[in-house]
Amino acid sequence: MIQFKKIDYVAVLLVTLLSAFSFEAQEIKPAKKLHGEMPLFEVENPDFETSPHTGMTKKHWEDAAQYLLEGAFSYIDNLDDPMKFPKLPGKSYPHDIGRVPTEKLEGLVRTLFVAAPLLKKNPDLTLNGIKVAEYYQHQIPKLIDPESPAYIKPRGNGGPSQNLVEYGALAISLFISPETLWEPLSQENKDGLAESMLSYGDGPTVPSNWKFFNIFVLSFFDAQGYDVNKSLLEEYLNKSLADYRGQGWYNDNPAYDYYSMWAFQVYGPMWATVYGDENYPEIAKAFKTNFQDLVYHYPYMFAEDGKMIMFGRSISYRIASISPFPFTGTLQDDTINFGWLRRISSGTLLQFLQNPDFLLDRIPTLGFYGHFEPAVQVYSARGSVYWMGKAFLGLLVPDDNPFWTAVENEGPWDATFEKGRVYNKYQSASNILITDYPNLGASEIRAWCHERKADDWQGFRSSENYNKLSYNSAFPWQADGKKGEISMNYVFLNEKEEWEPWRLYTFKKYEDGIYYRDAVLETNDQVSMQLAEMPLPNGILRVDKQTSTVPVKMRLGHYALPKLDGKEIKQSTKKVNGKTVTIIDNGEYQLALVPLMGWEKTEFVSASGLNPVSAKSTTINVATNFWPQAKTNIYATLMLWKKSGENWNDEELMPVEDISVNDNTVAVLMLENELHTINFD
Repeated sequence: MIQFKKIDYVAVLLVTLLSAFSFEAQEIKPAKKLHGEMPLFEVENPDFETSPHTGMTKKHWEDAAQYLLEGAFSYIDNLDDPMKFPKLPGKSYPHDIGRVPTEKLEGLVRTLFVAAPLLKKNPDLTLNGIKVAEYYQHQIPKLIDPESPAYIKPRGNGGPSQNLVEYGALAISLFISPETLWEPLSQENKDGLAESMLSYGDGPTVPSNWKFFNIFVLSFFDAQGYDVNKSLLEEYLNKSLADYRGQGWYNDNPAYDYYSMWAFQVYGPMWATVYGDENYPEIAKAFKTNFQDLVYHYPYMFAEDGKMIMFGRSISYRIASISPFPFTGTLQDDTINFGWLRRISSGTLLQFLQNPDFLLDRIPTLGFYGHFEPAVQVYSARGSVYWMGKAFLGLLVPDDNPFWTAVENEGPWDATFEKGRVYNKYQSASNILITDYPNLGASEIRAWCHERKADDWQGFRSSENYNKLSYNSAFPWQADGKKGEISMNYVFLNEKEEWEPWRLYTFKKYEDGIYYRDAVLETNDQVSMQLAEMPLPNGILRVDKQTSTVPVKMRLGHYALPKLDGKEIKQSTKKVNGKTVTIIDNGEYQLALVPLMGWEKTEFVSASGLNPVSAKSTTINVATNFWPQAKTNIYATLMLWKKSGENWNDEELMPVEDISVNDNTVAVLMLENELHTINFD
């Protein structure tokens, strides 16, 4: 029996790669350059009867998949050309010859996520003069040919590596379209592929969503009649189920993020359909039950127009966030609003496919829109982005399924949510808070972060990918600046004279619409605060208590606004009920910040190269020097927003009438005598 131990899967990945591949005849060289970019994706002949908001039907999803695949196949002139794309500068790999085979393997296998569902419907699909099925039929046997640059050396005694991930993905595609990807192979190639893939699948893994890569490899070859390690398969299945926490959320050791959805909540139900129902019906049923839970929670994490939140690692996979939604059509549940789920899904597709920065060299960038280095992880290559192709696995859902046939609608945004109110959906199993703001049409999330930078050498779990106080669909997160430029977090000047953000949070409770956390500074545990935040119809009220035992310089930042279309970001201040209100406006949104208690200074903070939407951006910071002997240790702040062009009235800018402090209790009197009591334990 394999025993799990705490392991950093990225570290294992990088350490074991050198023993996993043959490096002969490899070199780092640029992928060939292509002339011209692809035009923006267009919804041709939109169907506004079935889809009144986006015009997109299943046919348009097929068009979108082919659009992305055309970009990849523009690099393929003959069957021997690898799926290798121009590297972007920065931390993405490869940086040495040894990583090139992995780079090619990812490009091959991940584009297959896009291709396999299309081939299921059209085995004769041809792109750039290349028959797509023939290309993959030609390339897959190269993985087991020792004379090929694409050769993948069997695992031997090595640990888990990126080979396991990509072989698991390949097994999924083999399940999807065996008639075009598996059955045409010679028996010799089938046996060789089984030997190579099982050397990884029948072996160690990482205690995260990676277990599913072993599961799919073992399951596929068992279904093909090969001898596989059933006891190991069952062990990984049960441990995957044990990762479930409730309300649709799996824990990915240790984070809660999109991996819960584009990994666990796609792999589990898919495995159940292609293999589990027949071979492990009870386990399959459990995965489907967990899948059904997400319907009543996860969709609220998307904006009114379907836009997703920039949040968590691997954000360059983007549209993979919608991967579970089409498969809800397989559930026997007439309470599901399929028209809303498709509206979300199509909205997310258009969020990226119609953004002019999404493609570069005809390939999606490593970023959220354009290339954004602060959001890139070291395990990503250019072809890694095609993991987003899992969104198109939904094309396997039949044409007459209600996911495709229901009339598109905006769900609670239209039927339930009222302007002038705010809606919180607390996930008690994971301590996640999802908030929806009808006035803005935006969604927001607060979730886990507790990772030391000193222990996070690859630098993503302790970074801005997770350590912001909240993440909002309207305001993609901005990276921290070395001069203390901060958005949606605190920073403190530490002993090294560096501005250090919160990253070590401990959730305390969610009570009466208020989300409580404690935070401690990684480099100095004498710097700490108790945090309390209450979403309001037009923003957030923060009431935070300083519990530090040493003096410290501190700053707090609002969300940031990018500079758009050459427009200047307008800055203004005004007085409302004796408080100074600071406002910025970029022509799309306005942000307002009102210090209510504790803060000494408010600043407009401009930044370069820190925002994922634009090279130039602006936020609003408040700052002070804290002393343990200070008269007050309460820092109260209003962080507000509106769409550009909308007028503010005084009640919106100053919804707080009074704040009184009594030891561990803060009473906040809102307008119309609405009283909220914040209790710090």
